[in-house]
Amino acid sequence: MYKQAIIINSSIRMSKGKAAAQAAHAAVSAFFQSNLHIAKEWKRQGQKKIIVKSSLDGIKDAEEKCRKLKLPHALIADAGMTELEPGTITALGIGPDEEEKINRVTGSMKLLK
Repeated sequence: MYKQAIIINSSIRMSKGKAAAQAAHAAVSAFFQSNLHIAKEWKRQGQKKIIVKSSLDGIKDAEEKCRKLKLPHALIADAGMTELEPGTITALGIGPDEEEKINRVTGSMKLLK
């Protein structure tokens, strides 16, 4: 089974709307990095995704794990037009890809509530 994961930076304060927009940026950007066959199968399976939270250091560690595992991913830095300073890291999108591989990166992270 395939899934996608979005990690939200819990080290910064964002409104719920801002966090939702950053999650959307991460989801779309990571999707465009993914394998077309996997992306189509993920869509057919119902587009499973999780949203978790981590500190900036945790996001950087996760990005490095994605590189090592060859997982499609996208690090999102804010443009700075509303709530945050330009370049603030807000999220990391991962996948879609194999659920087991993504769990190796995000499995110990807490769900965003």
